[in-house]
Amino acid sequence: MIRRRSLLAFVMLAVALAFTAGEADARAGGGFSGGSRGMRTFSPPPMTRTAPNAASPIQRSMTQPGQRSSSTLFGQSGSRPGFFGGGLLGGLAAGFLGAGLFGLLFGHGLFGGMTGFGSVLGLLLQLALIFFVARLVIGWWQRRNVPAFAGGAPAHNFDSGPGAAGFGASAAAAAPLTIGKSDYDAFERLLGEVQRAYGAEDLVKLRELATPEMVSYFAEELAKNASRGVVNEISQPKLLQGDLAEAWREGETDYATVAMRFSLIDLMVERATGRIVEGDASHPAEATEVWTFRRDHGGDWLLSAIQQA
Repeated sequence: MIRRRSLLAFVMLAVALAFTAGEADARAGGGFSGGSRGMRTFSPPPMTRTAPNAASPIQRSMTQPGQRSSSTLFGQSGSRPGFFGGGLLGGLAAGFLGAGLFGLLFGHGLFGGMTGFGSVLGLLLQLALIFFVARLVIGWWQRRNVPAFAGGAPAHNFDSGPGAAGFGASAAAAAPLTIGKSDYDAFERLLGEVQRAYGAEDLVKLRELATPEMVSYFAEELAKNASRGVVNEISQPKLLQGDLAEAWREGETDYATVAMRFSLIDLMVERATGRIVEGDASHPAEATEVWTFRRDHGGDWLLSAIQQA
């Protein structure tokens, strides 16, 4: 009986701690690491002065490991190559595969319709041919899809003035992408606007500030709050410190990952009564997170990932 009571007490304590930990970070993206960073989605961003510890790995993403973003996978023209790609090699591989499939369909074996392949030696030659072509295709495909990334950038503080523009001399030579003061201003603005829109449960506004993937995650969290009868009220977001972790280009899509330490009033409030169930209305809470932004075709920056630091 004593052992059962001890076990029950331990389980109740663990549940209470888990609930408290989940509720302690109620802001937009609080306690959550998810989204997409293009080809670097599952690669850890470099540590910075603002976030000296390794960022939490992406836990939820619509990007699959090794998948390239749509803007670079099919090229800038938007045309989609076949599985074997284009060119002579692609056509040759597709031809062999087609011949084999037709042979199977008509009951002649994989290459039964080809003269001289009826013996065991012919079968071995067929298998060797398939293996050779497959290796050629795989090797060609991998070489074709090696990304040409821009080099990583040294950290820059958002408040370091005009000197913050760009990557620095060593990285600029390898990276055509330049992050300037206007970009840092946009990142700071997005930090505040995303938090305020999340606190207002304004999904229409969030769609203007974040990728559809991130908006779907926010909507899911807001729905959970609604089902529990609470609302996450957020106000007074303020960037305290921020610096660039890395920036790169994939096709016509730019990415920038920045570490940000910020403060905000973060409250959980009962919808029915307005009673504060969590948070301090008088003292702002502080948090440090790593946000990734993306922009397409020279458009506006959008939030595409959040990682806990």
